[in-house]
Amino acid sequence: MPKLIEIAREMNVPLVLTNDCHYLHQEDSEAHDILLCIQTGKQFNDPGRMRYNTTQLYFKSPDEMRSLFPEVPEAYENTLRIAEMIDLELRYDQFLLPEIETPPQYQSMADYLKALCYEEAARRYPDFGEEIRNRIDYELGVINRMGFDGYFLVVKDLIDNARKQDVPVGPGRGSAAGSIVAYLLDITRIDPIKYRLFFERFLNPERIGMPDIDIDFCAQGRSKVIDYVVQRYGRQSVTQIITFGTLGAKSVIKDVARVLSVPASEANNLTKLISPGAKSLEDAYKVKGEFADAINSNELYQSIYKHSLVLEGLIRQTGIHAAGLVIAPGDLTDYVPLACSVQKGGDNAVLVQYEGKWLDDLKMLKMDILGLKTLTLIKKTVDLVKESQNIDIDIDKISLDDKKVFKLLSQGETKGVFQFESDGMTKYLMDLKPNMFEDLIAMVALFRPGPMRFIDTYIARKHG
Repeated sequence: MPKLIEIAREMNVPLVLTNDCHYLHQEDSEAHDILLCIQTGKQFNDPGRMRYNTTQLYFKSPDEMRSLFPEVPEAYENTLRIAEMIDLELRYDQFLLPEIETPPQYQSMADYLKALCYEEAARRYPDFGEEIRNRIDYELGVINRMGFDGYFLVVKDLIDNARKQDVPVGPGRGSAAGSIVAYLLDITRIDPIKYRLFFERFLNPERIGMPDIDIDFCAQGRSKVIDYVVQRYGRQSVTQIITFGTLGAKSVIKDVARVLSVPASEANNLTKLISPGAKSLEDAYKVKGEFADAINSNELYQSIYKHSLVLEGLIRQTGIHAAGLVIAPGDLTDYVPLACSVQKGGDNAVLVQYEGKWLDDLKMLKMDILGLKTLTLIKKTVDLVKESQNIDIDIDKISLDDKKVFKLLSQGETKGVFQFESDGMTKYLMDLKPNMFEDLIAMVALFRPGPMRFIDTYIARKHG
């Protein structure tokens, strides 16, 4: 270090004092050492393993940094000067959507969106009157005030192209089905007026956030959809989203135990004592049950617990979000950090280095392109009927009142039926004996934590 100071002064190059920081507190140095062993697959007592032979890689206070090199106070001041020179303002008040071109006869995306909705409403509703018009205008007003005109046009373009490529698209799921705008743009195929669905479950001015339209595509055609998005907006503006796997309560105990040469069977027995309801190791210990008794029984277990507390929740590995794509208004590098992930086949994948929730905070466009095998099965079935019987079936126009279908569901014949094939749902359908489409809507709505306790009451009332 003295030589470096000498060279800097001879060449008149300013010195900067920085903190090489790997952990928060000095007492965490041993836990960090164990983390290195976990990452490299080594044991703590291995003399040849990677290690930092210091306990100084913690986050130091300003006074500690000053005291390190009292002979060069200007190095400390230079560090502050650099910080003061940084003039970066991260804005979180605007949604980052790709540019959408509209036909020249429309002055804005809002005008174009309104024209599309009115044109389709006149076609779909023979009695296109005040009720429908008011609902459309209300939704368009909310969408425009929240700045989401472009979002709806992006989603419409994506779905329209998928259908042009003969990629089956789901009719819509979740709260987006409550939007008449989504229905008229052919984003969903469920009439919210007919089924009395609420738009506010989907978009509410009091809850500012990017709309979340989950789109189901045929699993075999999903890659075509992704290819189109890349071609449409550019390779530099589209990529997949990273996921982080963390050290959970049980896994961190096992990892730390392995590093400290504790047999795997012994570590497994220790993790089995963790209460199933515990949200963390600290919670499990506070229960004062078998886990706490085991930890307190010997010093080695206490050491495992102490280090595991520090390491719990840290990132262990990265992955790729199964369905998520992010689309930027320009080059991704202008908005987010990127990471390179090596895949099983040896190929490299470029990912956004932020998880989905961080992208939401940045107000970036994140879309879930879901591949649904059920849609693939339906497409194959329709194709086979055409091939063997020469009968054309439009799956969007089949009857929703087929008594034979209700009979099959009442008999528990639900295998392969999306959202109806679980054992619990099958049992309830057999008890309910549905005879109208609205019965199925109610069962899907009720079969989730919370409302499930009302299912028996609903079935009893159904039967008088």
